[in-house]
Amino acid sequence: MRKKWQKQMTFMPQEIDHPQARELEAISQLLDSKSTIYEIVLQDLPSQATSGSPGGAQGMTAEQVIRAAIVKVLFGFTYEELAFHLVDSMSIRRFCRIGITDEGFKKSTLHKNIKALSAETWQLINKEVLAHAEEAGIEKGRQVRIDCTVVESNIHKPSDSVLLWDAVRAITRLLERAQQETGKQRLLFHDHRRIAKKRMLAIQYTRDAKARKPLYKDLVKKTRQCVSYARSAVKALEQSVAHPSRTALAIELQSFVRLTDQVIRQTELRVFQDQQVPSSEKIVSLFEPHTDIIVKDRRDTYYGHKVCLTGGKSNLILDCLIVEGNPADTTLTETMLDRQHQIYNRYPLKAALDGGFASKDNLAKAKEKKIKDVCFAKKRGLSELDMCRSHYVYKQLRRFRAGIEAGISWLKRTFGFNRCMWKGLPSFKSYVWATIVSANLLTVARKQLA
Repeated sequence: MRKKWQKQMTFMPQEIDHPQARELEAISQLLDSKSTIYEIVLQDLPSQATSGSPGGAQGMTAEQVIRAAIVKVLFGFTYEELAFHLVDSMSIRRFCRIGITDEGFKKSTLHKNIKALSAETWQLINKEVLAHAEEAGIEKGRQVRIDCTVVESNIHKPSDSVLLWDAVRAITRLLERAQQETGKQRLLFHDHRRIAKKRMLAIQYTRDAKARKPLYKDLVKKTRQCVSYARSAVKALEQSVAHPSRTALAIELQSFVRLTDQVIRQTELRVFQDQQVPSSEKIVSLFEPHTDIIVKDRRDTYYGHKVCLTGGKSNLILDCLIVEGNPADTTLTETMLDRQHQIYNRYPLKAALDGGFASKDNLAKAKEKKIKDVCFAKKRGLSELDMCRSHYVYKQLRRFRAGIEAGISWLKRTFGFNRCMWKGLPSFKSYVWATIVSANLLTVARKQLA
């Protein structure tokens, strides 16, 4: 009997004898063997398909959505490229369950359905993949390696002048939309984008700090004026006839006003009062305000989120934690080990961690959890025999830990894990987990084909 996440099967394109086609077929068989994945996906999808019919021929099923999302990540497609390949490629059409006589999907349909999948859904899918790997004898979760990396947000390098310029142009663009909504007679404002851009560029090219201050004052003045216009526009939108588009526009303007006020405040503290602003209180992007400032090894600064990964002996990524702020690695050791217990209902026998996780307290807590061998890449006052049963085991685990560096590099080079191209914090988390799930599916498929 046909399931509710399926639709009536049509003639599928024939299978092609090619390495990538065989990998896709292996992934397809894995997904079919864990049909609960489709049930999980179905919970996130809108009740009505983007075509306008709940489950008609033009709507995407849960099965097609998850498969299209996996293809997008595996091949690094944009939504427009994905829409093209779903029409053009026989292998991809077969993988995504699109029959010979079926049409493809528009990029807007693909975007709406794929972005509907939450990070929690992707995390549950990853658990199903790990369960399959355990059943197949690929990964038992008895030996793990843990390390942290940074996934950057899709923003330009921040500076006070650029953030103020971003505020002026973003608010002005929204004011133009508000003017169309309320009518020209009800909303008046001046366009300061040209002068704001001149001041921003002048600040960028001026080396003398004293000479930059009057330029900053003028730029802050123009930004304040834009904020004033925005507040007036919000009142006009609220007083006009209620309409969903006007309500959404008022909320968006209020959000930009709040963020711009914060940018002005931090500019005045830093430039005019020569005070330092703590990283936790800084805003580095108006468009991705969730972005954290991550200083790595006291030399490199990244703008995104710290991500802690747990890898297994099979090179599968067993777990991922997207961390808020930039806490020290030592504070994450117990958390990452406890999360392994949640996945496998037991702690690993051996754990290899980066040197930043090392501390006597963390070693003691790991030993309390009956983890026989705990290897920190840097000893930090700990002896090898305190951590492991022998010097040989310590050296083996230390070499094993280095493998996660290669795994992280593979994720970044192949799947775009270095920079998230999706907008907003919920989408950022979904992007991270979608990448991990797709990489794990490919790893399992290759091991089964080997």
